[in-house]
Amino acid sequence: MAKTPIAFTHNGDERAVFVDDGQNLLDMLRRTAGDLTPKYGCGQGTCGACTVLVDGAPQLACITLAETVDGRRIDTVAGLAAGQGGGRLSPLQKAFMDNFAAQCGYCTDGMLMSATALLARNPRPSRDEVVEAISGNLCRCTGYEAIINAVLQAASGGGSAQAGRR
Repeated sequence: MAKTPIAFTHNGDERAVFVDDGQNLLDMLRRTAGDLTPKYGCGQGTCGACTVLVDGAPQLACITLAETVDGRRIDTVAGLAAGQGGGRLSPLQKAFMDNFAAQCGYCTDGMLMSATALLARNPRPSRDEVVEAISGNLCRCTGYEAIINAVLQAASGGGSAQAGRR
């Protein structure tokens, strides 16, 4: 199998790796880059557990070819706390904790990345906008209410999630 060299930015760090032809981004991040935060859920792009940000936009890593990220920026949940300095949680991660938005935790990384992209493009989303932003991420434990409340809390600056509702 042929190997293709790619270079990309991963959570702020420059990387250069070789990827197999046809290798998906999820496999490359987990095996080659050592980032286990994007989860393998379905392998078909339907559950959202593998959601990462590619140049700030949510992408399903299980159906994205690794070679397509050459020269691009990849952000995963592993970079959220690191971006806060000193390993502190991001406001969104803290809001997830405050609202008990992570039950089993399997969907959490994908939810966090989808919500991060939303808040980057719209810092004060409505409840409907939050629902739309996370609609590609399946959760079997929370019923979504805690997740929606967490995103609204983060958007409101950390206060009650009710304050963020419109």
